[in-house]
Amino acid sequence: MIKNNTSLFTTNSKGLFDVFLDNLPQEARQHYNCNSCRNFVESYGGLVTITNNGETISALWGEVPEFFAPSVQAMKNIVLKSKVNGVFLSESGILGKPVTGIWHHMSVTLPEEITYHSKLINANQAMAEKLEDFKTLNRGLVEYPLEAVEQAVTLLKTESLYRSEKCLGVAEWLKSLHIKCSNTKNSYIKDNIIWLAVATAPTGFCHIKSSMIGTLLDDIISELDFDLISRRFAEKMHPLRYQRPQAAPSAGNIAQAEKIIEKLGIQKSLLRRFARLDEINTLWKPTNKEEQGKKQGIFSHIIPKNKEKHSKIDIPPITMTWKKFSETVLPYAENIEYLVKGGTDSFSAILTASYDDTPPILQWDKEDQRNPFSWYVYVNGSLCSSWGLSTGYCRVTGICLQPSMWYDNFEYQGKAVFFILQGAKDNKFEGSGNCLFPSMLKSNLHQIRSTIESYSKTATIEGYTEASACGIRLQYGDNWNTTFRVTTNVGTATYKLDRWD
Repeated sequence: MIKNNTSLFTTNSKGLFDVFLDNLPQEARQHYNCNSCRNFVESYGGLVTITNNGETISALWGEVPEFFAPSVQAMKNIVLKSKVNGVFLSESGILGKPVTGIWHHMSVTLPEEITYHSKLINANQAMAEKLEDFKTLNRGLVEYPLEAVEQAVTLLKTESLYRSEKCLGVAEWLKSLHIKCSNTKNSYIKDNIIWLAVATAPTGFCHIKSSMIGTLLDDIISELDFDLISRRFAEKMHPLRYQRPQAAPSAGNIAQAEKIIEKLGIQKSLLRRFARLDEINTLWKPTNKEEQGKKQGIFSHIIPKNKEKHSKIDIPPITMTWKKFSETVLPYAENIEYLVKGGTDSFSAILTASYDDTPPILQWDKEDQRNPFSWYVYVNGSLCSSWGLSTGYCRVTGICLQPSMWYDNFEYQGKAVFFILQGAKDNKFEGSGNCLFPSMLKSNLHQIRSTIESYSKTATIEGYTEASACGIRLQYGDNWNTTFRVTTNVGTATYKLDRWD
Protein backbone atom coordinates (compact mmCIF):
# COMPACT_ATOMS: atom_id res chain seq x y z
CA MET A 1 0.00 0.00 0.00
CA ILE A 2 1.49 3.33 -1.07
CA LYS A 3 1.37 5.96 1.67
CA ASN A 4 -0.06 9.45 1.36
CA ASN A 5 2.31 12.31 0.51
CA THR A 6 5.03 9.88 -0.60
CA SER A 7 7.13 10.73 -3.65
CA LEU A 8 7.60 7.84 -6.09
CA PHE A 9 10.66 7.27 -8.28
CA THR A 10 11.43 5.15 -11.32
CA THR A 11 14.47 2.89 -11.56
CA ASN A 12 16.40 1.23 -14.37
CA SER A 13 15.32 -2.26 -13.28
CA LYS A 14 14.54 -4.65 -16.17
CA GLY A 15 13.00 -8.09 -16.69
CA LEU A 16 11.03 -8.14 -13.47
CA PHE A 17 8.10 -10.14 -14.78
CA ASP A 18 10.33 -12.93 -16.11
CA VAL A 19 11.92 -13.08 -12.64
CA PHE A 20 8.43 -13.24 -11.14
CA LEU A 21 7.49 -16.23 -13.32
CA ASP A 22 10.84 -18.02 -12.87
CA ASN A 23 10.38 -18.07 -9.10
CA LEU A 24 6.90 -19.56 -9.19
CA PRO A 25 6.37 -23.36 -9.10
CA GLN A 26 6.77 -24.77 -12.61
CA GLU A 27 3.13 -25.93 -12.80
CA ALA A 28 1.79 -22.45 -11.92
CA ARG A 29 3.78 -20.34 -14.35
CA GLN A 30 1.46 -20.60 -17.32
CA HIS A 31 -1.55 -19.64 -15.18
CA TYR A 32 0.12 -16.38 -14.12
CA ASN A 33 1.67 -15.59 -17.52
CA CYS A 34 -0.74 -12.72 -18.22
CA ASN A 35 -0.21 -9.71 -20.50
CA SER A 36 -2.05 -7.34 -18.15
CA CYS A 37 0.06 -8.42 -15.20
CA ARG A 38 3.22 -8.31 -17.31
CA ASN A 39 2.50 -4.71 -18.35
CA PHE A 40 1.85 -3.77 -14.73
CA VAL A 41 5.06 -5.31 -13.40
CA GLU A 42 7.27 -4.00 -16.19
CA SER A 43 5.73 -0.51 -16.00
CA TYR A 44 5.46 -0.05 -12.23
CA GLY A 45 7.28 -2.92 -10.51
CA GLY A 46 10.51 -0.91 -10.30
CA LEU A 47 8.97 2.02 -8.42
CA VAL A 48 10.64 2.99 -5.16
CA THR A 49 10.42 5.56 -2.40
CA ILE A 50 13.50 7.24 -0.96
CA THR A 51 14.21 7.78 2.74
CA ASN A 52 15.78 10.95 4.11
CA ASN A 53 19.18 9.22 4.27
CA GLY A 54 19.00 8.19 0.61
CA GLU A 55 18.03 4.53 0.93
CA THR A 56 15.45 3.11 -1.49
CA ILE A 57 12.40 1.10 -0.49
CA SER A 58 10.33 -0.90 -2.97
CA ALA A 59 7.01 0.90 -3.41
CA LEU A 60 4.98 -2.19 -4.40
CA TRP A 61 6.64 -5.36 -3.18
CA GLY A 62 5.94 -6.02 0.50
CA GLU A 63 4.33 -8.85 2.44
CA VAL A 64 2.46 -11.38 0.28
CA PRO A 65 1.05 -14.91 0.67
CA GLU A 66 3.77 -17.55 1.06
CA PHE A 67 3.08 -18.89 -2.47
CA PHE A 68 4.31 -15.61 -4.04
CA ALA A 69 7.04 -14.83 -1.49
CA PRO A 70 10.04 -16.17 -3.53
CA SER A 71 8.93 -14.27 -6.65
CA VAL A 72 8.32 -11.03 -4.80
CA GLN A 73 11.63 -11.26 -2.92
CA ALA A 74 13.51 -11.87 -6.16
CA MET A 75 11.93 -8.83 -7.80
CA LYS A 76 12.57 -6.70 -4.71
CA ASN A 77 16.26 -7.68 -4.73
CA ILE A 78 16.60 -6.45 -8.30
CA VAL A 79 14.70 -3.21 -7.62
CA LEU A 80 16.76 -2.30 -4.56
CA LYS A 81 20.01 -2.78 -6.52
CA SER A 82 18.75 -0.61 -9.39
CA LYS A 83 19.56 3.04 -9.98
CA VAL A 84 16.91 5.73 -9.56
CA ASN A 85 16.44 7.55 -12.86
CA GLY A 86 13.38 9.74 -12.46
CA VAL A 87 10.43 11.06 -10.48
CA PHE A 88 7.25 9.10 -11.15
CA LEU A 89 3.95 10.92 -11.72
CA SER A 90 0.60 9.53 -12.83
CA GLU A 91 -2.64 11.23 -13.80
CA SER A 92 -4.51 8.00 -13.13
CA GLY A 93 -5.34 7.03 -9.59
CA ILE A 94 -5.08 3.33 -10.49
CA LEU A 95 -1.94 1.72 -11.88
CA GLY A 96 -2.66 -1.33 -14.01
CA LYS A 97 -5.97 -2.95 -15.00
CA PRO A 98 -7.64 -4.50 -11.93
CA VAL A 99 -10.19 -6.52 -13.95
CA THR A 100 -10.62 -7.64 -17.55
CA GLY A 101 -13.70 -9.75 -18.09
CA ILE A 102 -13.73 -12.43 -15.40
CA TRP A 103 -9.99 -12.13 -14.66
CA HIS A 104 -8.39 -10.16 -11.82
CA HIS A 105 -4.93 -8.70 -12.35
CA MET A 106 -2.16 -6.95 -10.48
CA SER A 107 -2.93 -3.28 -9.79
CA VAL A 108 -2.47 -0.62 -7.15
CA THR A 109 -4.48 2.46 -6.16
CA LEU A 110 -2.58 5.72 -5.66
CA PRO A 111 -3.60 8.06 -2.83
CA GLU A 112 -5.31 11.17 -4.14
CA GLU A 113 -2.55 13.30 -2.62
CA ILE A 114 0.10 11.93 -4.97
CA THR A 115 -2.01 11.61 -8.11
CA TYR A 116 -0.80 14.19 -10.62
CA HIS A 117 -3.20 16.99 -11.58
CA SER A 118 -2.45 19.79 -14.03
CA LYS A 119 -4.34 21.45 -16.86
CA LEU A 120 -1.16 22.74 -18.51
CA ILE A 121 1.20 19.78 -18.95
CA ASN A 122 0.70 16.03 -18.68
CA ALA A 123 2.49 13.67 -16.31
CA ASN A 124 5.13 12.67 -18.87
CA GLN A 125 6.00 16.30 -19.53
CA ALA A 126 6.18 16.99 -15.80
CA MET A 127 8.51 13.99 -15.30
CA ALA A 128 10.73 15.31 -18.10
CA GLU A 129 10.92 18.64 -16.29
CA LYS A 130 11.92 16.87 -13.07
CA LEU A 131 14.74 15.15 -14.96
CA GLU A 132 16.00 18.54 -16.13
CA ASP A 133 15.69 19.84 -12.56
CA PHE A 134 17.90 16.95 -11.41
CA LYS A 135 20.57 17.84 -13.96
CA THR A 136 20.35 21.56 -13.14
CA LEU A 137 20.57 20.98 -9.39
CA ASN A 138 23.55 18.66 -9.81
CA ARG A 139 25.38 21.38 -11.74
CA GLY A 140 24.49 23.91 -9.07
CA LEU A 141 25.89 21.71 -6.29
CA VAL A 142 29.17 21.40 -8.19
CA GLU A 143 29.43 25.07 -9.13
CA TYR A 144 28.54 26.41 -5.67
CA PRO A 145 30.48 24.58 -2.93
CA LEU A 146 29.23 24.24 0.63
CA GLU A 147 31.60 26.90 1.97
CA ALA A 148 30.11 29.55 -0.33
CA VAL A 149 26.56 28.50 0.53
CA GLU A 150 27.33 28.70 4.25
CA GLN A 151 28.62 32.24 3.78
CA ALA A 152 25.44 33.16 1.92
CA VAL A 153 23.24 31.76 4.70
CA THR A 154 25.24 33.71 7.30
CA LEU A 155 24.84 36.96 5.37
CA LEU A 156 21.13 36.41 4.84
CA LYS A 157 20.49 35.50 8.47
CA THR A 158 22.13 38.67 9.74
CA GLU A 159 19.50 40.62 7.76
CA SER A 160 22.30 42.88 6.51
CA LEU A 161 21.10 42.32 2.93
CA TYR A 162 17.98 44.07 1.65
CA ARG A 163 14.88 41.82 1.62
CA SER A 164 17.04 38.86 2.62
CA GLU A 165 13.98 36.78 3.56
CA LYS A 166 13.25 36.29 -0.15
CA CYS A 167 16.41 34.16 -0.52
CA LEU A 168 17.01 32.72 2.93
CA GLY A 169 14.68 29.74 2.42
CA VAL A 170 16.41 28.46 -0.74
CA ALA A 171 19.86 29.15 0.75
CA GLU A 172 19.13 27.06 3.86
CA TRP A 173 17.60 24.33 1.69
CA LEU A 174 20.72 24.23 -0.50
CA LYS A 175 23.01 24.17 2.55
CA SER A 176 21.07 21.25 4.07
CA LEU A 177 21.24 19.35 0.77
CA HIS A 178 25.00 19.98 0.50
CA ILE A 179 25.57 18.61 3.99
CA LYS A 180 23.49 15.48 3.33
CA CYS A 181 25.41 14.80 0.11
CA SER A 182 28.79 15.37 1.75
CA ASN A 183 27.98 12.82 4.46
CA THR A 184 28.02 9.93 2.00
CA LYS A 185 30.68 8.56 -0.33
CA ASN A 186 28.21 6.30 -2.14
CA SER A 187 27.33 7.91 -5.47
CA TYR A 188 23.99 6.04 -5.67
CA ILE A 189 22.97 7.29 -2.21
CA LYS A 190 24.06 10.82 -3.09
CA ASP A 191 21.99 10.75 -6.29
CA ASN A 192 18.99 9.44 -4.35
CA ILE A 193 19.26 12.33 -1.90
CA ILE A 194 19.27 14.76 -4.82
CA TRP A 195 16.31 13.00 -6.47
CA LEU A 196 14.33 13.29 -3.24
CA ALA A 197 15.20 17.00 -3.09
CA VAL A 198 14.02 17.46 -6.69
CA ALA A 199 10.71 15.74 -5.97
CA THR A 200 9.94 17.74 -2.84
CA ALA A 201 11.54 21.14 -3.49
CA PRO A 202 9.39 24.27 -3.78
CA THR A 203 9.10 25.55 -7.34
CA GLY A 204 12.28 27.22 -8.57
CA PHE A 205 14.58 25.97 -5.79
CA CYS A 206 16.47 23.61 -8.13
CA HIS A 207 17.40 26.44 -10.52
CA ILE A 208 20.21 27.83 -8.39
CA LYS A 209 22.23 29.47 -11.17
CA SER A 210 19.33 31.49 -12.61
CA SER A 211 17.93 32.67 -9.26
CA MET A 212 18.84 35.49 -6.89
CA ILE A 213 20.71 33.09 -4.60
CA GLY A 214 22.89 32.22 -7.61
CA THR A 215 23.87 35.85 -8.15
CA LEU A 216 24.73 36.19 -4.45
CA LEU A 217 26.84 33.03 -4.57
CA ASP A 218 28.61 34.28 -7.70
CA ASP A 219 29.58 37.46 -5.86
CA ILE A 220 30.78 35.49 -2.83
CA ILE A 221 32.89 33.14 -4.98
CA SER A 222 34.31 36.19 -6.81
CA GLU A 223 35.44 37.45 -3.36
CA LEU A 224 33.77 40.85 -3.69
CA ASP A 225 33.80 43.00 -0.57
CA PHE A 226 30.65 43.18 1.55
CA ASP A 227 29.66 46.73 0.56
CA LEU A 228 29.67 45.80 -3.12
CA ILE A 229 27.82 42.53 -2.49
CA SER A 230 25.21 44.38 -0.43
CA ARG A 231 24.74 47.12 -3.04
CA ARG A 232 24.43 44.68 -5.95
CA PHE A 233 21.99 42.52 -3.99
CA ALA A 234 19.84 45.54 -3.06
CA GLU A 235 19.69 46.70 -6.68
CA LYS A 236 18.45 43.30 -7.86
CA MET A 237 16.02 42.88 -4.96
CA HIS A 238 14.38 46.29 -5.44
CA PRO A 239 10.58 45.80 -5.44
CA LEU A 240 10.31 47.31 -8.90
CA ARG A 241 12.90 44.89 -10.31
CA TYR A 242 12.74 41.61 -8.39
CA GLN A 243 10.76 39.09 -10.48
CA ARG A 244 9.27 42.05 -12.36
CA PRO A 245 9.56 42.01 -16.17
CA GLN A 246 11.47 45.06 -17.38
CA ALA A 247 10.10 45.02 -20.94
CA ALA A 248 6.71 44.67 -22.59
CA PRO A 249 5.67 41.09 -23.41
CA SER A 250 6.29 39.70 -26.87
CA ALA A 251 3.43 38.81 -29.19
CA GLY A 252 4.27 35.14 -28.64
CA ASN A 253 4.08 35.48 -24.88
CA ILE A 254 0.71 37.21 -25.14
CA ALA A 255 -0.62 34.41 -27.35
CA GLN A 256 0.77 31.80 -24.94
CA ALA A 257 -0.81 33.64 -22.02
CA GLU A 258 -4.22 33.59 -23.72
CA LYS A 259 -4.00 29.80 -24.10
CA ILE A 260 -2.82 29.20 -20.54
CA ILE A 261 -5.43 31.48 -18.99
CA GLU A 262 -8.15 29.69 -20.99
CA LYS A 263 -6.87 26.21 -20.07
CA LEU A 264 -6.79 27.07 -16.39
CA GLY A 265 -10.12 28.88 -16.54
CA ILE A 266 -8.79 31.80 -14.51
CA GLN A 267 -10.03 34.74 -16.56
CA LYS A 268 -12.09 36.07 -13.64
CA SER A 269 -9.33 35.24 -11.14
CA LEU A 270 -7.34 38.18 -12.52
CA LEU A 271 -10.00 40.62 -11.34
CA ARG A 272 -9.22 42.13 -7.94
CA ARG A 273 -11.12 44.29 -5.46
CA PHE A 274 -10.51 45.97 -2.12
CA ALA A 275 -11.14 43.68 0.85
CA ARG A 276 -13.49 44.39 3.73
CA LEU A 277 -12.56 44.16 7.40
CA ASP A 278 -15.17 41.44 8.04
CA GLU A 279 -13.50 39.17 5.43
CA ILE A 280 -9.93 39.13 6.64
CA ASN A 281 -8.31 36.83 9.21
CA THR A 282 -7.77 39.21 12.15
CA LEU A 283 -5.68 38.69 15.27
CA TRP A 284 -7.55 41.40 17.16
CA LYS A 285 -10.61 43.63 16.94
CA PRO A 286 -11.67 46.37 19.38
CA THR A 287 -14.11 45.72 22.19
CA ASN A 288 -16.79 48.37 21.78
CA LYS A 289 -18.19 48.50 25.27
CA GLU A 290 -19.95 51.80 24.71
CA GLU A 291 -22.20 50.33 22.03
CA GLN A 292 -22.77 47.22 24.16
CA GLY A 293 -23.84 49.45 27.06
CA LYS A 294 -26.31 51.42 24.97
CA LYS A 295 -28.06 48.22 24.02
CA GLN A 296 -28.52 47.29 27.69
CA GLY A 297 -30.80 50.18 28.74
CA ILE A 298 -31.47 53.91 28.76
CA PHE A 299 -29.40 54.50 31.96
CA SER A 300 -26.31 52.55 30.82
CA HIS A 301 -24.43 55.80 30.06
CA ILE A 302 -24.44 56.82 33.74
CA ILE A 303 -21.11 56.07 35.48
CA PRO A 304 -21.64 54.11 38.73
CA LYS A 305 -20.25 55.54 41.98
CA ASN A 306 -17.52 52.89 42.37
CA LYS A 307 -16.21 53.34 38.84
CA GLU A 308 -16.18 57.12 39.23
CA LYS A 309 -13.60 56.80 42.01
CA HIS A 310 -11.27 54.63 39.85
CA SER A 311 -10.65 56.77 36.78
CA LYS A 312 -8.33 55.69 33.95
CA ILE A 313 -4.59 55.82 34.72
CA ASP A 314 -2.20 57.45 32.25
CA ILE A 315 0.98 55.36 31.95
CA PRO A 316 4.25 56.78 30.51
CA PRO A 317 5.21 55.66 26.96
CA ILE A 318 6.66 52.15 26.77
CA THR A 319 8.98 50.95 23.98
CA MET A 320 8.74 47.31 22.95
CA THR A 321 8.78 44.92 19.99
CA TRP A 322 5.72 43.75 18.09
CA LYS A 323 6.27 40.22 19.41
CA LYS A 324 6.13 41.36 23.03
CA PHE A 325 3.24 43.73 22.28
CA SER A 326 1.21 40.93 20.67
CA GLU A 327 1.84 38.59 23.60
CA THR A 328 1.50 40.93 26.58
CA VAL A 329 -0.67 43.88 25.50
CA LEU A 330 -2.94 42.75 22.68
CA PRO A 331 -4.90 40.14 24.69
CA TYR A 332 -6.10 42.84 27.10
CA ALA A 333 -6.59 45.73 24.66
CA GLU A 334 -10.15 47.05 24.37
CA ASN A 335 -9.27 49.91 22.03
CA ILE A 336 -6.13 50.79 20.05
CA GLU A 337 -5.26 54.03 18.24
CA TYR A 338 -2.39 54.67 15.83
CA LEU A 339 -0.57 57.98 15.78
CA VAL A 340 -0.64 59.19 12.18
CA LYS A 341 2.41 61.37 11.55
CA GLY A 342 3.25 63.81 8.80
CA GLY A 343 5.40 62.72 5.86
CA THR A 344 5.30 59.41 4.06
CA ASP A 345 4.52 56.10 5.73
CA SER A 346 3.91 52.47 4.72
CA PHE A 347 0.15 52.74 4.22
CA SER A 348 -1.24 49.64 2.56
CA ALA A 349 -4.42 47.98 1.32
CA ILE A 350 -5.52 44.34 1.41
CA LEU A 351 -7.13 43.04 -1.77
CA THR A 352 -9.07 39.92 -2.69
CA ALA A 353 -10.62 38.20 -5.70
CA SER A 354 -13.62 39.94 -7.21
CA TYR A 355 -15.39 36.58 -7.58
CA ASP A 356 -15.50 33.94 -4.84
CA ASP A 357 -15.79 30.95 -7.18
CA THR A 358 -12.71 31.61 -9.31
CA PRO A 359 -9.72 29.19 -9.29
CA PRO A 360 -6.78 30.21 -7.08
CA ILE A 361 -3.84 32.03 -8.68
CA LEU A 362 -1.90 33.16 -5.59
CA GLN A 363 0.76 30.87 -4.10
CA TRP A 364 -0.94 30.72 -0.69
CA ASP A 365 -4.47 30.25 -2.08
CA LYS A 366 -5.49 26.59 -2.31
CA GLU A 367 -8.62 24.77 -3.37
CA ASP A 368 -8.97 23.14 0.06
CA GLN A 369 -8.01 26.30 1.99
CA ARG A 370 -9.11 29.39 0.13
CA ASN A 371 -7.06 32.52 0.76
CA PRO A 372 -7.35 34.86 -2.24
CA PHE A 373 -6.12 37.89 -0.28
CA SER A 374 -3.06 39.96 -1.23
CA TRP A 375 -1.77 43.44 -0.50
CA TYR A 376 0.09 46.38 -1.94
CA VAL A 377 2.20 49.19 -0.54
CA TYR A 378 3.86 52.03 -2.40
CA VAL A 379 7.61 51.48 -2.76
CA ASN A 380 8.59 54.89 -1.33
CA GLY A 381 5.64 55.17 1.01
CA SER A 382 2.65 57.49 0.69
CA LEU A 383 1.11 60.45 2.48
CA CYS A 384 -1.67 60.01 5.02
CA SER A 385 -3.76 62.51 3.06
CA SER A 386 -3.68 60.10 0.10
CA TRP A 387 -5.50 57.63 2.32
CA GLY A 388 -8.11 60.03 3.65
CA LEU A 389 -6.34 60.37 7.00
CA SER A 390 -5.11 63.38 8.94
CA THR A 391 -2.34 63.64 11.52
CA GLY A 392 -3.18 62.61 15.07
CA TYR A 393 -4.53 59.45 16.63
CA CYS A 394 -6.67 57.21 14.40
CA ARG A 395 -8.71 54.26 15.67
CA VAL A 396 -7.45 50.76 14.81
CA THR A 397 -10.38 48.60 13.70
CA GLY A 398 -8.45 45.36 13.33
CA ILE A 399 -5.00 43.76 13.31
CA CYS A 400 -3.88 40.95 11.02
CA LEU A 401 -0.70 39.38 9.69
CA GLN A 402 -0.09 39.74 5.98
CA PRO A 403 -2.24 37.24 4.04
CA SER A 404 0.64 34.89 3.09
CA MET A 405 1.05 34.14 6.83
CA TRP A 406 -2.59 33.33 7.65
CA TYR A 407 -2.64 29.56 7.21
CA ASP A 408 0.67 28.27 5.85
CA ASN A 409 4.35 29.11 6.05
CA PHE A 410 5.41 31.32 3.14
CA GLU A 411 8.32 33.03 4.91
CA TYR A 412 10.04 33.88 1.62
CA GLN A 413 7.17 36.32 1.05
CA GLY A 414 8.35 38.20 4.12
CA LYS A 415 6.60 38.89 7.41
CA ALA A 416 4.44 41.89 8.21
CA VAL A 417 1.56 42.96 10.44
CA PHE A 418 -1.32 45.20 9.33
CA PHE A 419 -3.03 47.67 11.63
CA ILE A 420 -6.34 48.43 9.88
CA LEU A 421 -7.24 52.10 10.34
CA GLN A 422 -10.74 53.52 10.52
CA GLY A 423 -11.65 55.44 7.37
CA ALA A 424 -8.42 54.62 5.53
CA LYS A 425 -8.82 54.33 1.74
CA ASP A 426 -6.34 54.81 -1.06
CA ASN A 427 -7.50 57.91 -2.94
CA LYS A 428 -4.68 57.61 -5.50
CA PHE A 429 -5.09 53.98 -6.61
CA GLU A 430 -6.71 54.72 -9.97
CA GLY A 431 -4.20 54.33 -12.77
CA SER A 432 -1.85 52.26 -10.62
CA GLY A 433 -3.10 48.85 -11.82
CA ASN A 434 -4.59 46.03 -9.76
CA CYS A 435 -1.35 44.85 -8.11
CA LEU A 436 -1.07 41.28 -9.42
CA PHE A 437 2.66 41.01 -8.76
CA PRO A 438 4.58 38.08 -10.35
CA SER A 439 6.21 37.15 -7.00
CA MET A 440 2.75 36.36 -5.61
CA LEU A 441 1.49 34.17 -8.46
CA LYS A 442 1.53 30.39 -8.68
CA SER A 443 4.45 28.81 -10.51
CA ASN A 444 2.35 27.66 -13.49
CA LEU A 445 1.93 31.33 -14.42
CA HIS A 446 5.64 32.15 -14.23
CA GLN A 447 6.22 31.72 -17.96
CA ILE A 448 3.61 34.38 -18.79
CA ARG A 449 4.42 36.80 -15.98
CA SER A 450 5.37 39.60 -18.38
CA THR A 451 1.91 39.47 -19.97
CA ILE A 452 0.15 39.34 -16.59
CA GLU A 453 2.30 42.25 -15.40
CA SER A 454 1.27 44.31 -18.42
CA TYR A 455 -2.36 43.39 -17.86
CA SER A 456 -2.11 44.29 -14.19
CA LYS A 457 -0.70 47.74 -14.96
CA THR A 458 -3.82 48.66 -16.94
CA ALA A 459 -6.42 46.89 -14.79
CA THR A 460 -8.45 48.54 -12.04
CA ILE A 461 -9.10 47.52 -8.44
CA GLU A 462 -12.82 47.18 -7.87
CA GLY A 463 -14.90 47.73 -4.73
CA TYR A 464 -13.46 51.05 -3.57
CA THR A 465 -16.68 52.13 -1.86
CA GLU A 466 -16.77 49.02 0.37
CA ALA A 467 -13.02 49.05 1.15
CA SER A 468 -12.41 48.75 4.90
CA ALA A 469 -9.18 46.72 5.17
CA CYS A 470 -6.61 49.48 4.64
CA GLY A 471 -4.10 50.79 7.11
CA ILE A 472 -0.44 50.70 8.07
CA ARG A 473 1.86 47.77 7.23
CA LEU A 474 4.82 47.14 9.54
CA GLN A 475 7.39 44.79 8.02
CA TYR A 476 9.86 42.42 9.63
CA GLY A 477 13.46 43.61 9.23
CA ASP A 478 12.61 47.32 9.17
CA ASN A 479 13.24 49.76 11.99
CA TRP A 480 9.86 51.01 13.14
CA ASN A 481 8.99 54.33 14.70
CA THR A 482 5.32 53.82 15.44
CA THR A 483 3.20 54.97 18.35
CA PHE A 484 -0.01 53.36 19.59
CA ARG A 485 -2.38 54.36 22.37
CA VAL A 486 -3.98 51.36 24.02
CA THR A 487 -6.96 51.30 26.34
CA THR A 488 -7.53 48.38 28.71
CA ASN A 489 -9.83 47.94 31.67
CA VAL A 490 -7.17 49.48 33.94
CA GLY A 491 -6.27 52.57 31.96
CA THR A 492 -4.65 54.00 28.85
CA ALA A 493 -1.01 53.50 27.92
CA THR A 494 1.16 54.65 25.02
CA TYR A 495 3.41 52.14 23.30
CA LYS A 496 6.20 52.71 20.81
CA LEU A 497 6.90 49.68 18.62
CA ASP A 498 10.45 49.74 17.26
CA ARG A 499 10.81 46.41 15.44
CA TRP A 500 9.32 42.92 14.94
CA ASP A 501 11.28 41.09 17.64
